[in-house]
Order: sequence, then C-alpha cells, then structure tokens
Amino acid sequence: MSITTLDEILRVHLAGRPDKIAMRAGDRRWTYAQLHDESCRVASGLLAEGISPGDRVAFLDRNVPEYFGFLFGALMTRAVTLAVNWRLAAPEMEYILNHAQARVLLIGEEFLPHLAQMELESVKRVIVIGEADEFTSHADWIASHPAVDPELPCDPDDTCYQLYTSGTTGLPKGVELTHRNLLAAVGVGAREWSVDEDSVSMVAMPLFHIAGSGWAIGGFYQGGESVLVRDFDPREVLRLIEAHGVTNTLFVPAVLQVLSSMPDAEKTDFSSLRSIVYGASPISEQVLVRSMEVFGCGFVQVYGLTETTGAITVMPAEDHDPGGPRAHLLRSAGRPWGDVGIRIVDAETNRDLPDGEVGEIWIRSVQNMKGYWRNPEATDEAFPEGRDENGLGWFRTGDAGYLRDGYLFIHDRVKDMIVSGGENIYPAEIENVLMSHPAVADVAVIGVPSEKWGETVKAIVVDAPGGGASDEELIAWCRERLAHYKCPSSVDRIDSLPRNPSGKILKTELREPYWKGRERRVN
Repeated sequence: MSITTLDEILRVHLAGRPDKIAMRAGDRRWTYAQLHDESCRVASGLLAEGISPGDRVAFLDRNVPEYFGFLFGALMTRAVTLAVNWRLAAPEMEYILNHAQARVLLIGEEFLPHLAQMELESVKRVIVIGEADEFTSHADWIASHPAVDPELPCDPDDTCYQLYTSGTTGLPKGVELTHRNLLAAVGVGAREWSVDEDSVSMVAMPLFHIAGSGWAIGGFYQGGESVLVRDFDPREVLRLIEAHGVTNTLFVPAVLQVLSSMPDAEKTDFSSLRSIVYGASPISEQVLVRSMEVFGCGFVQVYGLTETTGAITVMPAEDHDPGGPRAHLLRSAGRPWGDVGIRIVDAETNRDLPDGEVGEIWIRSVQNMKGYWRNPEATDEAFPEGRDENGLGWFRTGDAGYLRDGYLFIHDRVKDMIVSGGENIYPAEIENVLMSHPAVADVAVIGVPSEKWGETVKAIVVDAPGGGASDEELIAWCRERLAHYKCPSSVDRIDSLPRNPSGKILKTELREPYWKGRERRVN
C-alpha cells in the first residue's frame, strides 16, 4: 500500500472504495467518501482560522465520530492533533492545552463547565460538539467551509499527533509522534492482529490513548470498517459485536474481566471475531482462560508505551496455552515485533545483562517517539546514547524485566509508575496534592494488587502533629484536584516513612507487604 503519510489514507480509499462504510457510531455511519468530505471541510476551516503546519489543534470529548474528521482534516493541513484526557480535572486540562500551545479546541458540550474553569493562553477558536452557547457549533463550522483538500505536502518525519503522559515530576509530557511512527506501528499491527480491508474493528478504548486512536488509525489504514463505542457500556459492547459482525477489537484486562463475567455474554454470537488484542496491564490467568472460553477467538497480548507508539511486543494466539506445556509464556509480554530491538540494561552502569537477569528495558525501533514537546532535557534523558543519522536510538522505558528464549518478561518498574485499568498513574503527582493538605506531614503513594484493575492507588500517610484528616477527607481532597482514577482508593497510616541515607523513600519496602508471595511486582 503506497501510503507514506497519514493524510493519504482517505485519499487512497476515496479512489479505491468511496462507498464502503468507514465508520459507524450509534445510528450514524460514514462512507470513505463522506469521511473524506467532512475532513476536507475541517481542513478548510482550520486554514481559515490561520492554522499553519506544526500548529497544535486540540480535541476534548468522549469517543465521538467528529474526532476523526477533525483528525484527518488537521493531517491535511499539516497541523498536530492533541487529544486531551476527558477524565482529568480542569486544572490538569488547562496545563496540557497551554503547554501544547493549542490554537483551536474542539470540545464536547459536556465539558464546557470544565472550559469555564480554565484560563487558556493560546486557544483562539472554540468549536463545540452539541449546544454551543456563545461558541461556534461543530455542525455550523464545517457547513460553512468548502470540501476542498488542500493537498499540502507532508513529510513522514513531521509530528502529526501528540499524546500526554504523566511524568515522574508530576507534570505531563507531550509525546510527539510522527507519520513514520504511526504507519510503522499500524503496518506490523495489521499482520499480527489479522486486520485487513474486510475487518470490522471495534474502537472501544479512549481516543486520548494510543490504544484508542492508534487502533482506529490502523483500521482506516487498511480500508476496513470501524465501530466506535462512545462509552464503555458492557451490554452495548456485546450488542455491537453481534449486530455489526465485529472481527477485531482491543480491550484492557479490566474490560475483559467485566465482559467475560456478563450473563449476556453467554447469549451473544461471537462467531465473527477473529482476534482480541489485550494489553496495557497484565491479565490474570483466570480472566484470560474465561475470556478465551467466552469469546472463542484468538487472543493476542501486546506490550508498549505511548512513547513507542503503542505495541512493540506481541504474544500471538498460538502462544496462549493455559494448562499446556507452553503455559509459562502467559507470564511474558511476548516477542519483539517488526524492527524492534530490545536490550536489558543495568540501570546504574548501562551494562547489558544476559538472559534471565532483571534490568531496565531499552527499545530501539522506528516506532520510538520523535521526542517530548518543549522538553529537550527529558528527551535526552529518554535516549541516553543519542540517536543516529536516521533518528534511531535506544529508548529507556522505565520498566524492568528480563529476556528468556526471545520472550520479554515484565518484572517491575524502574520508575514508580502505577498502572490501574490501563491508565498510567505517577505517584509524585498525587503526593504533591496530599502534601498540600495541612493534616499531612509526609506521604508516599504506591500501587497495590487489584484483581479488577491490576493495581490500585494506596496512600501511606504520616499525620501532622495534632491529629490527621480522615481517609475520606484525604481522598476527597485529591478528587477536587486530580482526575478520579488517579486518586487513592485507600489510605494507610504510618509513624514515619522508610528512607535511605540520601532521604529517598524506600518504596520497595513499602510495597513488600502487599506484593509478598507474588511472582512479579506489577499486576
């Protein structure tokens, strides 16, 4: 397929399959010709707003179909699309939009109250999906512009997409992804996931995640049909699989746990399914076996990060052998795919480690991000050995693991990141909020095992002299300042936090009672 930049996707399918359904959302549907038409109107609108190549345009809403016309329209103008996590608190959204220097914001009417709490420094135009109040409605905006493709030349190494991931300092970082990054990922993904032009792919993960947007782009790239799920409603997901003959989808383990336990699942026809991809957090063998029995299709596990444009390892269906001689592979994250190279490195000496020894996972691939937007120091830290003339270098994942017989096994995290229900959560962000409470003298935040979410957030608090706040008060304090999924679900008290001679909190020691007896220290 002669697609070298993402803006070419709709042009290719307009020529080859204009009347084929590209996307369904609720009771609406778009052919490739209709999606191209809407995207051209968005492109004309963005150019009329003065958007230039490299400018950032932002989207803030749930999984709605208007996003894709906006995304492809931005690609046609060489702008960079930024999808903001709608689960964040207003101050977090504000920081991201200002840091990205977003010029245009497409927002769902549901989030206008959040917008009212923000002071945006660079946004010049707000376009609203739904009732617009004093702003411009999306429907009126696209109707007022012609369906003209500007056909601006794009470079494969142009940044075209930006996702924000929390940092260990508590401030999110903007991950710059290029056309080359994304096309490399969706190209090898199509082969490993059995996605082709006849696929009906369900897009159920949030569009602000690479697992949502990246998965959707992969389906469009192949010329298949996408079924968009606005919100995760288990009964609706099951209904849509049967009603539209879904062939491929991607779920996080927490979603699989819910779906496979649904009484409706036993009555649903899953015969159309080819494969289910799962990742973002490991899965328990009980949930995996039950899901394989319920859905009756191939299961494919992946491991990756936003910075690696999603998956960089794959464990194919044939390696899923619960109870069999290859059952031990279920504890792995699979083998590297495509051009991916993996090193296991001693984090202190940068020395490569042999098979079976645990160290930091380093990745070399064309899928590695361009860098962190407006953060060259963090970019340099992520690529400690630099990059060659082709832009390739070894990226530090911050995860710890080991290799055995070519398979990658995730062991722990070099950083303190918590993964809960597929969401990356950084303790420093939560600790900063809790330390601002007058009743907290000291605090450490860790991840503890959860059968449903993989991990859940626990705060270990040292009360200030004179008595502390209740657990409920501290959790409420966090919820006023952070997205709810980041907030502690439980609080423990301690007289003092264990620290090393340099004052660093010994989180390994704090985590030990909760993870004792488990084979690995991530869940």
